[in-house]
Amino acid sequence: MKLDVYLFEHLVGVLTQNASGELGFSYTASWLKNERAVALSQSLPLQTESFLNPQCHGFFGGILPEEAKRARIAKNLGISKKNDFAMLKEIGGECAGAVSFMLEGQPLATDTPDYRALSEEGLAEVLRDLPKRPLLAGEEGIRLSLAGAQDKITVHYSKDGFAIPLNGAPSTHILKPAIEHFEDTVLNEAVCMKLAKAIGLSVADVEILDIEDMKVLAVKRYDRVNVEGVIQRLHQEDFCQALGIVSEMKYQNEGGVSLEQAFGLLRSVSALPALDLHHLLDAVIFNFLIGNNDAHGKNFSLLYSAKQIRLAPLYDLLCTVYYPELASKMAMKIGGKYKPKEVYARHLEKFSDEAGLSKPIVLKRVLIIVNKTLSCLSNVEADISASSKLTDFIRKRIEGVKARIT
Repeated sequence: MKLDVYLFEHLVGVLTQNASGELGFSYTASWLKNERAVALSQSLPLQTESFLNPQCHGFFGGILPEEAKRARIAKNLGISKKNDFAMLKEIGGECAGAVSFMLEGQPLATDTPDYRALSEEGLAEVLRDLPKRPLLAGEEGIRLSLAGAQDKITVHYSKDGFAIPLNGAPSTHILKPAIEHFEDTVLNEAVCMKLAKAIGLSVADVEILDIEDMKVLAVKRYDRVNVEGVIQRLHQEDFCQALGIVSEMKYQNEGGVSLEQAFGLLRSVSALPALDLHHLLDAVIFNFLIGNNDAHGKNFSLLYSAKQIRLAPLYDLLCTVYYPELASKMAMKIGGKYKPKEVYARHLEKFSDEAGLSKPIVLKRVLIIVNKTLSCLSNVEADISASSKLTDFIRKRIEGVKARIT
């Protein structure tokens, strides 16, 4: 079985699956000869030799949903939840970045993008049905894929309202309803994203929408740009994909990305490494301060633009320690420590060595971000009418970190 793999409108390769269910990937000869050819992934460099099953899963499997959402989609589609190939065949039309999958020989739709308009009532119904029908998988003409384990849906969102992309048309936003059984996750993420933006970090734009009786977070896609009214894709991949690490092992203690690897990746591929290393350092510090223990390798990405590779804007920022049911350990160690309360100045110095950074600069930057964050928190709270319970929790946490490291 074969799937044609497109990057933008270019046929760049073929994804295969043999009788044993193993994946293989090869770039087309025409793409390799193209003077503007670029690789799909840092883990799949341009070469004439085919990539075998172990080399394929990190990137291609990393495009797909995870955990319970993946299992539900597989059940709805009548396929195995472990079958990356079958799932990409069914839902690999509008994916993260600029990659699309089509049946062998089937042309990629490049004419006028096709959308199905949604009323507010229709959108509310879609959002309520997401636990049962993740990404609307199986509906005619809908082939949407998003990585992660949370309920969400991609839409085209403009002054004319909402619409579902059909037949591979590009979306503009990701809509994320509240996570069941957890208090105010929409507000939590909005506060953390807007707080990061307020202190000068590069983050995806977000807004809270009221859809009937639901609070929904609308995240503007940074891998989509509007050029004179036409939505165009930018390619991207997360750090796990770039390093060939499968989504099932995204946490460092399971073999996932470490901070040392993350900084090493940026240092080797970024067009402006000094600037991007600074941005990644700020992101690591901010996640540590707000208590985002779920900042794993799939929550950092590379963005490809005009053959330049840069650190993508931040996304999925959430104060996870606000919820005692969630993990008390960080997804990536800081100075050998997984537990935030065990991180002191000496551990930040050890982290500096591992990341190849200056110890004085790192310690100084931590204090700068601590003070910026504390000074901006009240304004962010007022801006979106956030719960003082949440912002007080974040404030006390940051003050505790400040006391501990000084």
